[in-house]
Amino acid sequence: MSDVETLEETLLARFGEQFKVPAAIGGRDELLRMASRGVHRHFLARDIEEDLLRLLCACALSAPSKSDLQQGDILIVRDRGKRARIAAMLPGMPWAGEAPVFLVFLANGRRLPQLAQLRGKPFANDHFDLLFNATVDAAIVLATFLRAADAVGLGCCPISVIRDRAGELSELLDLPEKVIPVAGLCVGWPAEEGAITPRLSLATTVHRDRFADADLADQLEAYDRRRAAQRPYREQRAVERFGRKEFYGWSEDKARQYAVAQRADFGAFVRAKGFHLD
Repeated sequence: MSDVETLEETLLARFGEQFKVPAAIGGRDELLRMASRGVHRHFLARDIEEDLLRLLCACALSAPSKSDLQQGDILIVRDRGKRARIAAMLPGMPWAGEAPVFLVFLANGRRLPQLAQLRGKPFANDHFDLLFNATVDAAIVLATFLRAADAVGLGCCPISVIRDRAGELSELLDLPEKVIPVAGLCVGWPAEEGAITPRLSLATTVHRDRFADADLADQLEAYDRRRAAQRPYREQRAVERFGRKEFYGWSEDKARQYAVAQRADFGAFVRAKGFHLD
């Protein structure tokens, strides 16, 4: 099978629809890595060299940054005691303690006010946009790190649930005012191939000229059926509250997941870290 055909087959598996890959375009190997990437939660007992980790961080931090403000930081957690404490915070995710490297991607809203003070200028943007810009920067750095890690054969698993324990993590890692954790990332040499997780169709998530979701119910039903055929859920969430469904799809699972408040105290944590949300 040619690389063009492989990419088309991969996108079909991911989105359930046909894509035409122009045969003349370059970068098909990179596109295939992006289209076929999967989460890795099991890793070989092999460390990642510091030189390689430093290189990946440099590539990740080469990502675009809003107005060149550079508000996304990476914190590498190597200390065994701190790794053990982070693993204890995430008992349902043993890979957080087993991965050779654990990174925390930070939204740094601290550096700009410091810069203003150092240069003797007023800082007139201590409002919600400071947090938003820093968080977006951190997310772009995280996504770029994933791409760099994939390129060298590493596997990764993002960990957003660290925000459930944001206060404890902030204290553990000595995060100062206006610096907050956005996500963790397990990094290591994969012990198995990552599987493709089907995504919502482009008809649902790509809009032209105006936002449109009038067909959402039908699109979700089609996605639920397609996803269940490839990767059915092994268990149903909150059966004691919602009962057991004969057909249990993605939309039912996510509706049940968000029927319970998650991180309702995160806004209070962010405010306590010195961010203003007005």
